[in-house]
Amino acid sequence: MPTDQLMILIGLGLLIIFFVVLFTFVPITLWISAWAAGVKIGIWQLVGMRLRRVVPQRVVVPLIKAVKAGLDLNTNKLEGHYLAGGNVDRAVNALIAAQRANIELSFERCAAIDLAGRDVLEAVQMSVNPKVIETPFIAGVAMDGIEVKAKARITVRANIDRLVGGAGEDTVIARVGEGIVSTIGSSESHKKVLENPDLISQTVLKKGLDSGTAFEILSIDIADIDIGKNIGAGLQTDQAEADKKIAQAKAEERRAMAVAKEQEMKARVEEMRAKVVEAEAEVPLAMSEALRSGNLGVMDYMNFNNVKADTDMRDSIGKATDDGEEEDQTKKPTDR
Repeated sequence: MPTDQLMILIGLGLLIIFFVVLFTFVPITLWISAWAAGVKIGIWQLVGMRLRRVVPQRVVVPLIKAVKAGLDLNTNKLEGHYLAGGNVDRAVNALIAAQRANIELSFERCAAIDLAGRDVLEAVQMSVNPKVIETPFIAGVAMDGIEVKAKARITVRANIDRLVGGAGEDTVIARVGEGIVSTIGSSESHKKVLENPDLISQTVLKKGLDSGTAFEILSIDIADIDIGKNIGAGLQTDQAEADKKIAQAKAEERRAMAVAKEQEMKARVEEMRAKVVEAEAEVPLAMSEALRSGNLGVMDYMNFNNVKADTDMRDSIGKATDDGEEEDQTKKPTDR
């Protein structure tokens, strides 16, 4: 191959490589799109974005939408928001939606809301079209002890001025739940709550539950209301059961003390009997000592035995007579 042709091919190859690198590093198509849309942005600005590690498309496309919508934005603001970790496209969409709805919203405020982690576009849409939040069943107990369960629908509108630092939906639901519980608890009867459920919503709305939140409560409507358990009766039953157990424990304690006292008395009786037996055992010894010493004669001893035998006989006869009378009284029919 001639040297001239080889040089031409090498030149064409280098030219192709140059254009490939140029179109890869410099977004020419994006520059053409911006120029066609009337957005003034230079090639070197796009190259600078590459050098600052900014994806040009993430900035230029939202800028084109903003210019077409009549917003006064520049690449520096959008680049700054992108480098801060924000969503440039969502912020621009929110600004366009706010402008169409005649809602005053600056780019700085919009960027702060977006960087705070909230969906700024959804917030703007919620300002135009309020959102309905439905609470779960919230139970409260009226003064008559009946449990009342209520479910509420809360209509809220986003408050853009309080989106940064304002509490979210969970706080609104918790506050409304607290208001429902306190309203039911202050009612004298559950029937009054069932007859007039809007009393709950009116009372809750008067408390200003949306203060410090990112929303403005427009209305609170009771969607469903139901009767739960009889808490008062259950508490009384539990108290009565507890009192019964306490009384049974005290009675068992008294019975145990009585049994212990009985056993103690039996032990004392046995002790006294032992003393009697011990004393009776000393009688024959004393009599034998009296016989030896001459203080007691043989006839005296015989008379003592006769008296003792007569006494035992009388005891036997008396015991037999008492047993017979008890049998006759048992067999005799009872007269009424």
